[in-house]
Amino acid sequence: MKIVIIEDEAPAFRRLQKILEEVMPDVELVEVFDSVEGAVEWIKANDQPDLFFMDIQLSDGLSFEIFDQVNVSSPVIFTTAFDEYMLKAFKVNSVDYLLKPIKKEDLQFSIKKLSKLRSLYSSGDININEIVKQINLESRDYKSRYLIRQGDKMLSVETDQISFFQTRNGVVHLTTFADRTFLMDQSLDELESSLNPERFYRANRQFIVCFSAIQAIHKYHKGKLLVEVKPKSKDEIIVSAEKASKFKLWMDS
Repeated sequence: MKIVIIEDEAPAFRRLQKILEEVMPDVELVEVFDSVEGAVEWIKANDQPDLFFMDIQLSDGLSFEIFDQVNVSSPVIFTTAFDEYMLKAFKVNSVDYLLKPIKKEDLQFSIKKLSKLRSLYSSGDININEIVKQINLESRDYKSRYLIRQGDKMLSVETDQISFFQTRNGVVHLTTFADRTFLMDQSLDELESSLNPERFYRANRQFIVCFSAIQAIHKYHKGKLLVEVKPKSKDEIIVSAEKASKFKLWMDS
C-alpha cells in the first residue's frame, strides 16, 4: 500500500512510521510533508496514494485547508492530539480519527476497516467515496452524551435519554424522554453529524427525532407525514412529501 504522511512533528512522524512498518510490512512511504502548501503542490502534480495520514495542525495551517485547494480522492486517516476537530474530519474523506500518541492496536483497527471495505468492491472499480461513506457509517464513534449548561451548573445528558431536538426562535432545545428540556449550544446541523443515523432522523429543518420516541405516524395532506412522539411536542413534526419515502424506509430498516 502506498501512503503519504502529512505531519509537522518529527517525533510523531517517527512513531507513526515505526508502527506502520510493524503493522504493514509491505507499506511504501511515498512522501512526507509538514505543511499545507507542500502537500497541495505535490497532490496537484502526482497520482494520489492509496492512503493519506494527516496531522490536523500543520506548520502553516490546518490540514482541512488542503481540501479547499485541491481534490483529495484517496481516503484519509487524521492524527491529532485534540478531539475538537472530529466532526469536521468526518465531513471529508476521513476513514478514522486517531488521537496522539497513536496506539498500535488503534492503527491496526483502522487499516483493517479500510482493507475490509476495499474487498467489498474488489469485483469492480473501487469507488473511494462509497468506501469512505461505508466506513463512516460502520465505524464512527457517535456521541453518547452531551454536556448541558443549566444556570451555573453543567449537566451530562446521555444520548439514550433524548427524545428529540428542536429549533425554536433560532435556539436548539433538547427534550428527554422524562420530558425535561435543555438549551443547546450546537446547531441542528452540528448535532445531526454527531448522532447515529440509525437511531436519529432529521425529520425537517426544525426537528431531529429519536426512533424510540416515535409513537405513531399519521398521513397528512399532500403526501406529508405527521410524526407523533413521546413526550408530545408542542409543535407538529411534519415530514415533507419529498422525504416521506426515505423516512418510511428508515423506520422499516
